[in-house]
Amino acid sequence: MVQSHFNGSHFRNCSPNFRGERQERYTLKFQNKSDIDQTIHFIIWVFQKKLQYWILYFLVSLERMKKALIQLHIAIFLAGFTGVLGRLITLNEGLLVWYRLLITAITMWVLFSLTKKLQKISLKDILKISGVGVIAALHWVTFYGSIKYANVSVALVCFSSVSFFTALLEPLFYRKRVIPIEVLLGLLVIAGIYIIFHFDPKYKTGIIVGIISAVLIAIVMILVRQFVQRINSETFLTWQITGAFLGLSLLMPFYLHLFPTNYIFPSPQEWMWLLVLAWFCSVIAFQFSTKALKHLSAFTVNISYNFEPLYGILMAFALFGENKELDWSFYVGLTMIILAVALQMWRVWIQSKIRSINSTSRTKPD
Repeated sequence: MVQSHFNGSHFRNCSPNFRGERQERYTLKFQNKSDIDQTIHFIIWVFQKKLQYWILYFLVSLERMKKALIQLHIAIFLAGFTGVLGRLITLNEGLLVWYRLLITAITMWVLFSLTKKLQKISLKDILKISGVGVIAALHWVTFYGSIKYANVSVALVCFSSVSFFTALLEPLFYRKRVIPIEVLLGLLVIAGIYIIFHFDPKYKTGIIVGIISAVLIAIVMILVRQFVQRINSETFLTWQITGAFLGLSLLMPFYLHLFPTNYIFPSPQEWMWLLVLAWFCSVIAFQFSTKALKHLSAFTVNISYNFEPLYGILMAFALFGENKELDWSFYVGLTMIILAVALQMWRVWIQSKIRSINSTSRTKPD
């Protein structure tokens, strides 16, 4: 058998110091054709098994990644669909957000309590997260206000300026240095919005409200980072939505006094759209994003969400024919914004590759 020729004494015989009879005996035994054939067959068998394992592993990983990418883009599509629903629901923007938060908060408390995904957190964290929720609620109100005063496409174009305001505000919150390239790319977005604003003044109010909405969500995204490392996403989102609902409930009497409306109760059809907005565009979209994160990097998810405004604009074109309402200035401005987003995605991708190469080189043994 092959095994009998690979014992400990045999390896000692293979040392560089052996001479004469030992060398002759070793050579004769190792050249036994039957043993050599068995050894070769054994090595080939091991190689085949390993190759089969890695091919199977690769195919399974590829299938999981493909499924995760599909789930991610469904979540992004649903997020982009919120703009369309903002036009379909004729409620005052404040009431629209209030009903959405009410349905979403109840759903999340029931769903995440039953699945035992809510973790206990301190009262201090609850108050902080609720405060972030109030800012998020104001973002949603101004976002849907931008849709009401302009249209879905203009509101989503303004939403694209979030990266610019994040680049400006994040150094103020965390005392980091300003990254010039991010500011320049953000200014390209603002230039695109200015072209739309300057040459098509009928959307003036909608653009101003949309810019306010972008500033508010930039602040939310900056503040969220202090919680995500130690609080799971289900707990954070549930308390954020709850805080948003409670905060907006306190503000609603003043809001309705400043912006009175003829009716405050949704029609049966609007209830249907509100359920779609709360369940599909909030809860289910969140579930898809969470599942996608199990097989995709956070970098891939964050980069992919840059497609949200584009999906929303294309849906608005298809469903409402908004492309017929817009003149050449919109398309020039939109092109500049898409260019800025594409350059930012490329820049972040290059940075991630450089970090990956550096970390690999540091872990290599000398």
